[in-house]
Amino acid sequence: MDVLITRPLPGIAYELLDQQNISYQVFPQEDRMITKPELLSRCKSVKGIISLLTDRIDQEVIQAAPNLTVIANYAVGFDNIDIACATDHRIMVTNTPGVLTDATADLTMALILSLIRRITRADKFTREGRFQGWSPTLLIGGDLTGKNFGLIGTGRIGQAVAQRISGFNVNLIYNSPSGKPDFEEQYNAVFLDLPELLRQADIISIHVPLTDKTHHLLNKNNMKLLKPNCYIINTSRGPVIDEVELVKLLKQNRIAGAALDVFENEPKLTPGLADLENVILTPHIGSASEYTRNKMAEIAATNIIQALSGKIPDNLINREVLEK
Repeated sequence: MDVLITRPLPGIAYELLDQQNISYQVFPQEDRMITKPELLSRCKSVKGIISLLTDRIDQEVIQAAPNLTVIANYAVGFDNIDIACATDHRIMVTNTPGVLTDATADLTMALILSLIRRITRADKFTREGRFQGWSPTLLIGGDLTGKNFGLIGTGRIGQAVAQRISGFNVNLIYNSPSGKPDFEEQYNAVFLDLPELLRQADIISIHVPLTDKTHHLLNKNNMKLLKPNCYIINTSRGPVIDEVELVKLLKQNRIAGAALDVFENEPKLTPGLADLENVILTPHIGSASEYTRNKMAEIAATNIIQALSGKIPDNLINREVLEK
């Protein structure tokens, strides 16, 4: 077996590998996470792994796979992989960038509108038979027009959200590691440091990778700066927000609401989060469109094929490995 695939993927991945006569095993064959002991036992002789963001490819796994040449992550993020260890062992690591951009930006917009206009609560209210006719005070939500929209992160997805939100006549403020003059000119955006953005924003949408610097980027100290009418949307990575503190703020109505597609201890929810009415919770479906998931499978398989044929994969993350 050349390649271990740690969860069933769309069929295009298998077709591409078959065309190149690359042998592979899908394990587990049912739709569940592979356990650490299963991963360790099945990676011993493989040359490649197609992993998911739920798979922890750490030093123990890497050292258990002496023939490993490439890890192709079926995701744009790669915080689940010990990149430094992989590089030291001359293992290429790849991801599936770009293709997730539109799908995740679309979901972000859906969450923003659903949260502010209380769509999920209105749906539940109606299904429960509580709708007795139109009322001027029934399920009043917020507005987007004229609000300060705070964008944290201006990578591909952040910029795609900016493009979409600009049609709603908001005041776009943003934070990133440095200012982006072209972005500011295109979207009439204003760069602010993080504390000032948190003070001014009515809606905050987070689009940053998970790193040591972004872990608990929104924490107990700086979330005190938020307005009482502020909404938070997170479609990036769960640990970017201190969820224990977020639950406290939501319970005390110190912010207006939150919409989360990712969670700090995913798939577990922070205690109390699911009990709140002023939140929307979705199960990490940012890339869950038919086109996107198929394209991700195609890119992951192509990365594997390129690496195993002696080529440099198009989406190589750790280019330092080429110098080893």
